[in-house]
Amino acid sequence: MDLKSKIREIEDFPIEGVSFKDITTLTRDKEAFKEAVSLMVEDLKDKNIDYIVGPEARGFLFGAAVAYGLGVGFVPIRKPGKLPGETTSFEYDLEYGSNTLEIHTDSIRKGDRVAIVDDLLATAGTVAAATKLIESLGGEVVALEFVIELEFLKGREKMNGYHINSLVKYQ
Repeated sequence: MDLKSKIREIEDFPIEGVSFKDITTLTRDKEAFKEAVSLMVEDLKDKNIDYIVGPEARGFLFGAAVAYGLGVGFVPIRKPGKLPGETTSFEYDLEYGSNTLEIHTDSIRKGDRVAIVDDLLATAGTVAAATKLIESLGGEVVALEFVIELEFLKGREKMNGYHINSLVKYQ
């Protein structure tokens, strides 16, 4: 199946000059959504994953489905103040400002094998922060899975040394 054809592109969103890749058209197509999740599950099935971690918010959509497909647990990474228990956080820079992500301190233990699943690999800011959080808790990040990769932003280069799988690539 051509998953790229299921992703809507919206020009000049959220700002002029940006071509936004909208995955909601893929997730509402039951066959395309199933195919995307199945491809990620297939890539991860022999990696002895203990947990799937999904960054807020679109990582929840794909991450929970992939965790279910693998029969493993799902751990959310959220924006500050959204998790009720004790958390650890990581602040990272964006093009215009900064952002912070949090994870429950008891969600990952030393030696847990983790895959991060998200919708988009762009500059790698979010996935790098998620990786730092997981590794700070003693987890081992064994794979990074994305629906979309914007190759021209070179996020893959910033995550050198990690197994990276992206289903749809834009040059």
